[in-house]
Amino acid sequence: MRWRKFNGENIHLPIKDAVEEAIQKEVNNGVHLKVCIGTDSQVKGEDTEFATVIVFLREHNGGFMYIHNEKTLVKYNIKERMLVEVAKSIEIAYELCDLFIAYNVDMEVHADINTNPQFKSNDALREAMGYILGMGFAFKAKPEAFASSSCADKVVN
Repeated sequence: MRWRKFNGENIHLPIKDAVEEAIQKEVNNGVHLKVCIGTDSQVKGEDTEFATVIVFLREHNGGFMYIHNEKTLVKYNIKERMLVEVAKSIEIAYELCDLFIAYNVDMEVHADINTNPQFKSNDALREAMGYILGMGFAFKAKPEAFASSSCADKVVN
């Protein structure tokens, strides 16, 4: 998986090493971090593109994020696509969770799923929430799910 920073700079380390390096740097500077992980997707013609982000929030001092994009030709209905987004977020959260525990970093998984039943994405809300909470992660949906609905949304091409 290729990851990059928001400025476009490629991350050459394995993502777990890059995240640990970032956490160590912030902790050494006396910063308390919170991490939010989310994925968004867009369908363009034959392609479905997913963008997964790891958003690092510095308490009272902004933040930064790491980004991974991938495309597929697989066709999904809206509910399937929402659950694939959640699965991609959980995959990276699971890979990194021992770091967050070791460094006492709070982490949330954000789902780009609307809590309003009038929206089609709401069909996946119950399953997504059960999946995320069942894995032991904190869960946020729209409108609180900024990692997926704002950050990832901006970097999905």
